Amino acid sequence: MKLISELEGLFAREESLFRAQLLREEVARLRKLEALKASSPDAASFVAAGMRAGWTPGDARTHELVDALTPFLQAVYENDEAATVERWNALYRLRMERLLGCLSTPVPRPSD
Repeated sequence: MKLISELEGLFAREESLFRAQLLREEVARLRKLEALKASSPDAASFVAAGMRAGWTPGDARTHELVDALTPFLQAVYENDEAATVERWNALYRLRMERLLGCLSTPVPRPSD
């Protein structure tokens, strides 16, 4: 998958340890998808299994990504490299919005 090669290239040049770790996790997920694709009898089975590839911690919030994740998984299954990259960018953007939104939510403070 061309996307894996591109992310590995970014990883090799990444100076931020945090960003490097994120890229390493993304590559691992994409490799997992490659293995799932090889063992899936059809697209529906692949998409269902791909939904549980660890897109969110414990896949607890993966349902929030369905609108972007499903088309991405379909592109991966169809070996459509251009659509895979385009849909990856949309999925990644949505995942980061969810992550940053979660991290930026103020924690309630006890009253004095």
